[in-house]
Amino acid sequence: MPATPRPRRSVLYMPGSRARALEKARTLPADALILDLEDATPPEEKEAARGLVIEEMRAGFGAREVMIRVNGLETEWGPADVAAATAARPHAILVPKVESPAMVVAVAAMSASAPEIAIWAMIETPKGVLNAAAIAAAHPRIGGFVMGTNDLVKELRAEHVPGRAPVLPALGLALLAARAEGLACLDGVCNAFRDQAALRAECEQGRAMGFDGKTLIHPDQIAVANDVFGPSEAALEEARAQLAAYEAVVAKGGGVAVVNGRIVENLHVETARRLLAEAEAIRRLEADMG
Repeated sequence: MPATPRPRRSVLYMPGSRARALEKARTLPADALILDLEDATPPEEKEAARGLVIEEMRAGFGAREVMIRVNGLETEWGPADVAAATAARPHAILVPKVESPAMVVAVAAMSASAPEIAIWAMIETPKGVLNAAAIAAAHPRIGGFVMGTNDLVKELRAEHVPGRAPVLPALGLALLAARAEGLACLDGVCNAFRDQAALRAECEQGRAMGFDGKTLIHPDQIAVANDVFGPSEAALEEARAQLAAYEAVVAKGGGVAVVNGRIVENLHVETARRLLAEAEAIRRLEADMG
């Protein structure tokens, strides 16, 4: 299930056990939501959270993409979570700590009655990173990766530092694996949710690497993620100029154009078209969200 052109600049985790938070999510300008039955829901609330998420899914979340993060299949809650998510019909089921293709295949089999639901994999352990290529090709329904950088730092016995040097190799490997199969890939969270400068730095790094967007832990992070991961007006103007120049050259039988002293070839045109399509998808989503 290759990546769709829908916006995923900002993807906000919402605790599945908090009714008021889920209600508020309908008013937030996040491109997508992750209704979380795993880490954000304490053990004593998991059963109730499952029922609440199903109920809230019936009410819907507008035009936003919605994923339900289930508990691991090895836990006492995992199989029931997958069954509930299948019945709730989100856009995707997000599986934590995926380390092998077999984990994706198992979730696909358990949710076979709803083949339209994508399966997304959390890549957050060393084994998951090393097996990312096989995981990305595990099943036709896999839609993308979400990087779990907090768990990855823990498993590596690394530290959270500015610039994220300890996890950059893992981020790059997972991104390569996702792109090799045409999948989406979302960057991990920024824990310092009140530090807008740190968030912007991480978003700019993720955007430069090629991630589709940023997973977030607080609504105050949405604006920065939307700004950084959305195409700038300058980039859109350049894309339009590249397309116009290239089409003019092709119409005369040529194959290479020049814009602002730079060569424009097929690969630049493909990037320009993708950028313009991204901007149009964002415009439609924001209009639908009101």
